Amino acid sequence: MTYLHLDRITKRFGTFVANDEISMEVQAGSIHALLGENGAGKSTLMNILCGLYQPTSGQIYLNNQPVQISSPTVAIAHGIGMIHQHFMLVPQLTVAENIILGTNLSLRLNLKQKADEIAQMSEEYGLPIDPLAIVGDLPVGAQQRVEILKALYRNAKLLILDEPTAVLTPPEIERFFGVLRQLAAKNHTIIFISHKLDEVINLCDRVTVLRRGKVVATTSTHASSPCELAELMVGREVILHREKPIRQTESIVLEINHLHVNDDRNLPAVQDVSFQLRAGEILGIAGVDGNGQRELADAIAGLRLPTQGIITLKGQSITHWTPQQRVKQLKIGYIPEDRQKMGLILPFSIARNLILKTFKLLPFCRRWVLQSPAIASNANAAIQGFDIRATSGSLKVSHLSGGNQQKVVLARELAGQPDVIIAMQPTRGLDVGATEYVQTALLAERERGAAILYISTELEEVMTMSDRIAVMFAGRIVEMLDAKTATVEHIGYLMAGGNPANLS
Repeated sequence: MTYLHLDRITKRFGTFVANDEISMEVQAGSIHALLGENGAGKSTLMNILCGLYQPTSGQIYLNNQPVQISSPTVAIAHGIGMIHQHFMLVPQLTVAENIILGTNLSLRLNLKQKADEIAQMSEEYGLPIDPLAIVGDLPVGAQQRVEILKALYRNAKLLILDEPTAVLTPPEIERFFGVLRQLAAKNHTIIFISHKLDEVINLCDRVTVLRRGKVVATTSTHASSPCELAELMVGREVILHREKPIRQTESIVLEINHLHVNDDRNLPAVQDVSFQLRAGEILGIAGVDGNGQRELADAIAGLRLPTQGIITLKGQSITHWTPQQRVKQLKIGYIPEDRQKMGLILPFSIARNLILKTFKLLPFCRRWVLQSPAIASNANAAIQGFDIRATSGSLKVSHLSGGNQQKVVLARELAGQPDVIIAMQPTRGLDVGATEYVQTALLAERERGAAILYISTELEEVMTMSDRIAVMFAGRIVEMLDAKTATVEHIGYLMAGGNPANLS
């Protein structure tokens, strides 16, 4: 039986058509995937379902009844719950307090009674959680269970999940999929939005693909494959699995010895980390977010001073060098994990963002005056060389899609052929087409002889791109593995804190 029917939903923003007569049916008790590149119209469509936007035209049907979803409150009343990629929880509150927050409560709140109700519900749905635990103290997988329980507490029958596995380890993903299958068996309907095509094939019953605001296909996952889905999304063949040529080199470019780094709270984040990185090698760092990867990358780039240890680049200690010294005297490219907050100045033009590290140097600056022709010429070359979809370098980067913003960061950080490239979550939030482009660019740098530190929470991506893989947990490298022989199960076990000594 059809639970949700979208009939020719169109949404216009001025002259721009975000959703163009989208029709889609989702069966009750099914897990239905929604795929598309960034900007394909997925978020707009889900915001319409959640009552944040109103469609320009078209009709939504729930259980074959036409409905008007005029606000998020109305969406909740119709049993629609959205679970966002970035959790909407208050870390200082308990699980129970987070779940009941915003619901209709009497003046005499019996929190223990509510906690008991939530404990019973969590047991009923197979989502074990302590209702009195502080959310900020819970691991990411448990916080996600809280988000699902929050939606179920509001009687959600249609759950929309946006990139729900982005921050989970492989064992957590398996447990999470078990929960989703159990919810579907209890007649909950699930819309699953993800860029991870293997997960879509393994989990979902059917899939709808959007491209440029239109539905290009709706098919059974049994009748499709990751490669076919990627081609439908992008409109051309996409390389999902890469074969890297073997490079033999003994030239050590970067050496880290017994490094200790503190986080923003001045607590130990990196503890006694040592490794070597050779020319033409990609060393992948695998780990769940928050295990010291960001602090390690910042220390190598000079954005954070180590408390102990030595960083050596091409035989020279740069441990206490400033970022300016590293830019001026040595070649280090740093692709930060958040392109909008750390990688770009959004109100600036493409051209200005491309010279953020070199605006004091020739040919962009002469006698303290910026040289506009040289800056514009550099921008035009980058737009051509990196396929940045922009009419000119004077366009603000805030007007670009996420993939094109990342290409601006790449163009700047790969300029001048750096000896070391630190790539921190370089494909986060990118669709399959933009991901393919970023990976191709980094593999070309490897072929040139650059030493690349590739840090990502996407385990399959780390395994595809790397020559060796270092697994980080609680600020330490727990094991160094050969990417050719490493397995997802082994790395996932280590990422979750498993003891390497227990593995044969």
